[in-house]
Amino acid sequence: MDENRASAPIASIDVSAYDVPTDGKESDGTLEWDKTTVVVVEIAAGNERGIGWTYGARVAADLVRDELAGVLRGKSAFAIQELRARMDQQVRNMGRRGIASMAIAAVEACLWDLKAKLLGVPLVVLLGWGRPCVPIYGSGGFTSYPDERLREQLGRWVAEGIPRVKLKVGREPSRDVHRVRVVRDVVGDAQIFVDANGAYTRKQALELSRAFADLGVVWFEEPVSSEDLEGLRFLRHRVPAGIDVTAGEYGYDLSYFRRMLERGAVDVLQADATRCGVLNFLGADALCVGFSTPFSAHCAPTLHAHLGCAARRLEHLEYFHDHVRIEHMLFDGAPSPRQGALWPDLSRPGFGVELKRADARKFAV
Repeated sequence: MDENRASAPIASIDVSAYDVPTDGKESDGTLEWDKTTVVVVEIAAGNERGIGWTYGARVAADLVRDELAGVLRGKSAFAIQELRARMDQQVRNMGRRGIASMAIAAVEACLWDLKAKLLGVPLVVLLGWGRPCVPIYGSGGFTSYPDERLREQLGRWVAEGIPRVKLKVGREPSRDVHRVRVVRDVVGDAQIFVDANGAYTRKQALELSRAFADLGVVWFEEPVSSEDLEGLRFLRHRVPAGIDVTAGEYGYDLSYFRRMLERGAVDVLQADATRCGVLNFLGADALCVGFSTPFSAHCAPTLHAHLGCAARRLEHLEYFHDHVRIEHMLFDGAPSPRQGALWPDLSRPGFGVELKRADARKFAV
């Protein structure tokens, strides 16, 4: 390897944002939306070009361009720990959580992809895999869906070999048991997960958990706000046996994940590398090892497929409807499920994907 390639100074940082309309009206327990924004970062070094992304507001693209690019340019693409620390410091006065963390996460994912490409290996090989594939659960079942759409989507996933599915609850609590029953009738013995996105009160969640348990629900995500650690812990110790209380997708740093585990707030910890970054995602997995707690990856299935195969406590990955659509529309190489799992492509370096520029252009903002 020549000296320039070995040091791999960062030559350029490009960022773009795309608004992709949903394929129908979508809502959960607390939000409604008709589009999803993906911010894509590309970094060039050593004759290779990495790619990373996050799902959030387009202002994250401005933050990468205006605040982060300057602390990266000219530095070694291999120095990911140093570059992550520099970016964290750069956003100190803006607040590291939220949009700033998501912008950093997109850059960091790109750096990992670039490093793997410079070394000529898939990212899972660079990280050190612990399994060949990651089990997934089909996720959608939006509260805006009529019963027929609910049956079609979740039933199709089970028919395609995905043995676990998730629907949104919480917008109309009086209809939630009915909606779960609709799903049970079509998915047979498949596992059912529900996600309230923090919409319920503690007492609502406890009462509904009993009805959900009668229908075989095994996963109750954010029954109350993920900021209400006492509420999560209260519910975790009172819901029927067989239901896991879960949260963590809004974690941006290790202190958040550690507090959640120390307080005994969840049966399964979730994390999202498009929000917290690759290093913190793997750090959350390490915390789960220490606390003997299962781990699950939130959304962004193409990005998490490699990370999930390297995570020691990971049980599964969320195969989220909106992100599946976007990643197959915009990224060449986005994986499709086989046998209820995602299998990283070991024939391609990095994440194994490239931006479909012509297809993406019509969604550019």
